[in-house]
Amino acid sequence: MRPLDGVTVVSLEQAVAAPYATRQLADLGARVIKIERPDGGDFARRYDESVRGQSSYFVWLNRSKESLTLDVKQPAGQRILHELLAGADVFVHNLGPGAAARRDVDAAALCARYPRLVHCTVSGYGTTGPWADRKAYDLLVQSETGLVSITGTPADAVKAGISVADIAAGMYAYSGVLTGLLRRANTGAGSAVEVSLFEALAEWMGQPAYYARHTGAQPGRTGARHATIAPYGPYTTGDGDTVVLAVQNEREWTALCRLLLGDASIADDPRFATNSARVAHRAELDALISKRFAELDTASAHAVLADAGVASGRLNTVPDLLDHPVLRERDRWRTVGSPGGEIEALLPPTTFTGVEPVLGPVPAVGEHTGAILRALGRTDAEIAELRASHTV
Repeated sequence: MRPLDGVTVVSLEQAVAAPYATRQLADLGARVIKIERPDGGDFARRYDESVRGQSSYFVWLNRSKESLTLDVKQPAGQRILHELLAGADVFVHNLGPGAAARRDVDAAALCARYPRLVHCTVSGYGTTGPWADRKAYDLLVQSETGLVSITGTPADAVKAGISVADIAAGMYAYSGVLTGLLRRANTGAGSAVEVSLFEALAEWMGQPAYYARHTGAQPGRTGARHATIAPYGPYTTGDGDTVVLAVQNEREWTALCRLLLGDASIADDPRFATNSARVAHRAELDALISKRFAELDTASAHAVLADAGVASGRLNTVPDLLDHPVLRERDRWRTVGSPGGEIEALLPPTTFTGVEPVLGPVPAVGEHTGAILRALGRTDAEIAELRASHTV
């Protein structure tokens, strides 16, 4: 058995945050019924056409789910939704501000009607407070939380290259649902779980927030170098490659001076004797390390760093990731189906001994509508009427 075999999740979801949470539930064996609009489905399906004519976002976030097209604004759609919820364990939504209450699927309404239900709301800035009515998207939240202000170079602030606010919220929604299921197993009672993109990413901003509060200045933008630890960043080798190193403590720093820089006394130079001093004199420190790296090829640089006990890596591209030896040699790739044909997918990062995760196909819009409605007792004629009225 998989950990969530027998658990049914109904999700009114779109875009990234909620689909990321429910896909991980599906990976663990939950049955996830994804409710999509009859007029085209989840709008993330049309973000791009890069994966055999399909959106890279959608195929990443929606494998192993059943797609049901349903207009929950219509009375017939509402009835179908509640028939599903009556047999569900979890309900997840990331509807826009106020939409859940207008459709009577907010936490107060559903938890009163289904007391064993784990209800999860993913919002932008919370369902209460001064910004409850604001729409929120990833770049806006990266900006509002200050992440963009500490990312990039001294000349240019930049966003993170992935949808980090959505992913943060999706991770907390996923863990919140699991916690709600555990609580129900112990007490028999359901839970109302709420996660906002803003508060999820604000939590991830904890270190720079503490730094800024207690120093009076936020960490600077230092490109690919760590803002408050040195040396920690990329250096170019003599053969033109880029090696990234990370010194974490004084023992590693001393070994780096002795073995890479060839001068143990540098470790005691007042400019470099502590991490704070090294950050303050980063330019001088980088000049010393860069000069030495320029004299070494990539293999030699990695070997010296390994001898010093200093962690290092290579500045890879995304194609490099796709062929990374760790993923290849650990057999992390699988093949899943999709409406456009078979695609490669990574195994979930959490591994359970003896448990193979679900890696089912990516659904077409409404692919499972007929089967789900028949399981609810609808006849083919009734389903045809629902289609004609655009309820499904």
